[in-house]
Amino acid sequence: MMSNKVHGLPFLPGFSFSDLTKSAFHRSQTMGYRNGYAYSRNPTVGIGGGRLYANQLSQADVDELANKRPTVTYEEPKQVPPPDFIPAHVAFDKKVLKFDAYFQEEVPLSTEEHYRIRKVVIYYYLEDDSMSVMEPIVENSGIPQGKFIKRQRLPKNDRGDHYHWKDLNRGINLPIYGKTFRVVDCDSFTQVFLESQGIELNPPEQMALDPYTELRKKPLRMYVTPSDFDQFKQFLAFDKKVLRFYSIWDDTDSMFGETRAYIIHYYLADDTVEVLEVYERNDGRDPFPVLVKRQRLPKVLVNNSEGFPRCVLEISDQDVLEWFTAKDFAVGQPVTILGRTFFIYDCDKFTREFYRDKFGIPEFSRIDVSKKPPPVIKQELPPYNGFGFIEDSAQNCFTLIPKTPKRDILRMLTDDQTVLRYMAVLESPIPEDRGRYFILSYYLATEMVTIFEPPVRNSGFFGGKYLGKTKIAKPGSCIDKPTFYGPGDFYIGALIEVFGHRFIIQDADEFVLKFLESNASNYPPSTIESLKNHFLKQKPTTPESDGGLTTDSKEGNDLETLIKEIQERLKKCSFLVQGSVREAFQILDKNETGYLDREQFFAVCKNFNLPVDDCLINQLIRMCSSGEGKINYYNFLRAFSQ
Repeated sequence: MMSNKVHGLPFLPGFSFSDLTKSAFHRSQTMGYRNGYAYSRNPTVGIGGGRLYANQLSQADVDELANKRPTVTYEEPKQVPPPDFIPAHVAFDKKVLKFDAYFQEEVPLSTEEHYRIRKVVIYYYLEDDSMSVMEPIVENSGIPQGKFIKRQRLPKNDRGDHYHWKDLNRGINLPIYGKTFRVVDCDSFTQVFLESQGIELNPPEQMALDPYTELRKKPLRMYVTPSDFDQFKQFLAFDKKVLRFYSIWDDTDSMFGETRAYIIHYYLADDTVEVLEVYERNDGRDPFPVLVKRQRLPKVLVNNSEGFPRCVLEISDQDVLEWFTAKDFAVGQPVTILGRTFFIYDCDKFTREFYRDKFGIPEFSRIDVSKKPPPVIKQELPPYNGFGFIEDSAQNCFTLIPKTPKRDILRMLTDDQTVLRYMAVLESPIPEDRGRYFILSYYLATEMVTIFEPPVRNSGFFGGKYLGKTKIAKPGSCIDKPTFYGPGDFYIGALIEVFGHRFIIQDADEFVLKFLESNASNYPPSTIESLKNHFLKQKPTTPESDGGLTTDSKEGNDLETLIKEIQERLKKCSFLVQGSVREAFQILDKNETGYLDREQFFAVCKNFNLPVDDCLINQLIRMCSSGEGKINYYNFLRAFSQ
């Protein structure tokens, strides 16, 4: 009611009244969105949707007031408003660069074409730097065409960079997703845009032509098949006369290829050719009777017959410049039949006679085409790492699951029980090691060596096993092919180096000398001579009435020293059976000479389990031996008495 009464009054102080019935006091919206971007705008209505009585400012005036800076001077110069910000999607909306290009695609399974040229159009959208590749649709092409690469940002390299319009030009190769596109030209808008940006364009190129498409544009020709050759006369003259050639097809250059044998028949009656495959027993192939059926084979076609539809029509004489004849086949020459090359290496007797009478060619000689065995590849073993035996390490290279190395069975049977024993002393600068002696046992069957130290009372050393069974390599030998110590290296005074320890050979069993003499051809003479001289130095003893020994003072001292050393070693042993052993010796010594033959002496020692294999006891036996092959058992028994 109030608003109707005051309507029409001038808008002066005191003449304005507020509407008490008004309930909406919202303000109008001054922010908006356009194409995804926010922008400001002037209000169109007042508070609550009422009419605005003040003069509305334009957007340019609002921007000017926002950018105005107050100064203390009069008549401030009017500032030029900054240019409006225009987004890329607005500035480059519907602006697209267009390039004509092509790429080459291989055609592996076709006799008509080896490759084809596919034309494409590359679009570059400036608003978001995206690209797309379209292939124009060609009628009856048989290829799905249209959108080749959908619109997207295309990667340029592996670092994550993308193609930019600065990278595009005419006459360049553009790799995209494994395919190389050749850019040949662009439209006028693209040329003007790139030149305006300071890019120098390459000259345009001609679009490559597709060879198969150009072949189909050639006009069809009329095929006429006249025949003026008298085939009946040829049939009567050469009926049942066939040339037979033996050939091979070598396909080893291809994957899983092999060499296969074939028989080529040439029928003189009608100049036809037949190819039969030779099958072997259990070759795993289906026995097809014929590879190429009997037919006339073209050798050279006319130039314009490459597109001849052979699948529905037969080739006539007008389409062939030259057919296969008998002169095209010869032993030792290759012949290509329907794309496959056969090498003729032999023929039958009738074929040889025909070529000699018809063409004057001498008799063909057979060519050996048998498979040669492949060259033997020498297996090289990796370097030896020094752990274990070389034979055991080499088994890891021969099989996936290592096996036990093969041993020489004959040697194991003949030399299994053959053991060569030596006595050696340790060469060491340590005073405590002087006087230590060791027993070196060489096992002839396995070429291994063991070292045993006899325990000596109050010596400060435990004695016992010093080195288990192993092969000992000579110092300075190659690691991959080491040279091991053998019986020929163990001579009196020899220096044997065992894993950094040095031993000097001082004595050996008499069996060693006998063994080396029986196999003198296998061992150096110097080793045998060294052992002989060593045993000859041990002078034999002579008997007296009381069974004693007549020796000089030096030998007597050596004998007494040896007996005392043996008694010291056998204190804790169970060999104190001197009375029983003496009775056994005296029973055999009927003449009471104090000497027994070697066989009787060792038989008694064996019955009483005396350690005759010991190095010291063996040396005592040699000192008690005489030149007649007998042994004085009185001095021998002194070593076993306390």
